[in-house]
Order: sequence, then structure tokens, then C-alpha cells
Amino acid sequence: MTDDTLRIGRHTFKSRLFVGTGKYKDVEETRLALEASGAEVVTVAVRRVNLKERGEGSMMSLLAAGRWTILPNTAGCYTAEDALRTCRLARELLQSDLVKLEVIGDERTLFPDNEATLEAARVLVKEGFTVLPYCIDDPIMCRKLEDIGCAAVMPLAAPIGSGLGIRNPANLMIIREHAKVPVIVDAGVGSASDAAVAMELGCDGVLMNTAIAGAQKPVMMAEAMRDAVRAGRLSYLAGRIPRKLYATASSPLDGRIGTPG
Repeated sequence: MTDDTLRIGRHTFKSRLFVGTGKYKDVEETRLALEASGAEVVTVAVRRVNLKERGEGSMMSLLAAGRWTILPNTAGCYTAEDALRTCRLARELLQSDLVKLEVIGDERTLFPDNEATLEAARVLVKEGFTVLPYCIDDPIMCRKLEDIGCAAVMPLAAPIGSGLGIRNPANLMIIREHAKVPVIVDAGVGSASDAAVAMELGCDGVLMNTAIAGAQKPVMMAEAMRDAVRAGRLSYLAGRIPRKLYATASSPLDGRIGTPG
């Protein structure tokens, strides 16, 4: 395969699988899963992890080793103001412009608040952040986020942690068709096949946490997700055959016994 680098703002990555760091039983399991996933970007909830704690055996001691690009996220923020404050704190502590913006609008479904997400994203872009916003799989919302300068859009496949898979492939295809920035599916993936489908639809990457950390064997699942994302991407680039109602012979009929001519 030729160079297939993923570019987000000024950042470039070879892996198209982004993974979270929550819900593992301990830091060692986290390390093993991250390594098995092949991911280069790992996301950390700023409101749930002590970014200053760098002692041996801590999450930040693992991530501070420089093996991964840290993508701080604003999980748990319910207002634009909280999200902005969290992003600024993350940039100060991590010295990074990257941020995954989440402004939650509903505590039960964890669906994002569209208006608050746009409000916060507009300010963050002006402040020089590379903004990756979590959003509904709405083509119009994704277009608005791109228009104000977000470096990527991250539409959900299904509610966070639900494992329901790709619920609305048509919307994702429309988003990908019109977007001029990377489209990264965020939330709802439950299995390797879900990840492969997202990539075969043309999405540029997949972000997941629960699907790996919540599996019975997280490290094995991380490896499966790694391979699924790569396979789905290759399948998309290769170009699938058209769907047909009836069978088409795979071998030519010319020259066969009884064939006219």
C-alpha cells in the first residue's frame, strides 16, 4: 500500500485507530492494550485523570514516556464554559494544541449538545487549538464544525459505550462525501466488524474505549481492532465490487465444450 498517512491539522499519524485509557483494571492492562492496538493517539479524560501525577505506576507516567500522542478530552463537561476551561488546563499541563471536544447535552444517552459544542469549538479554534469535536452523526452539524475551522469531525456511530455498532451508515457516508477534513467515528463501536464497517464506509479513523477495555480479554480485543481498522481501510481503498441481484460467473464461458463459436 502506498503512503496512507492520516493528517489532522499539523499532525500526521500512520495508525487510524484512536483509543481511550479509561475502564481498564489497572495501568499495566492499559499499557498492554495500547501496545496491542498499534494506536499512536490515546485520549485521556482531563476531568478524571490527574495530569500532574507522574509517579511510577501512574497513568500519566505511562503516557508521559512519549510513545503515544496524548489527546486530552473534555468528557464530563456539560457546558461550553466547562469545556473551554478544561481545554485550557490540558494545554497548559501537556503543552499540546490537540483536544477532543465533548460537551454533553444529556446525562443518560451522553449525546452531545450541538449549540454548546459549536460555541466552544469556535472559541478554541480562535485560540489556536486543533479541535476534534464529538458530535451527532448529522451532516449539517459536521459541516458547521468544519466551516468554523475544526481539524476533524467525530460523529458517533451509536451512544457512548453502547456497543450497538454503526446505526446510520447512510449519514456517515454523506458526512464523508462532503467533508474536507478527516471523519473519525467516535462512540458506539462494539466489535471488530463494526470498526471494519466504519472504515469501509470511507471514514478516516475510529476512536474507541469501552469496546476494548470492556471486553473479556481487552488485550486480545485491542489486537482485533487494530487489524479490523487496517482491513477496513484497505478494503475501502481497493474498491469493492458492485452489489448485484443475481450471480455472475467468475470464470469465462468462452472455449467451453458446447459453447457456440
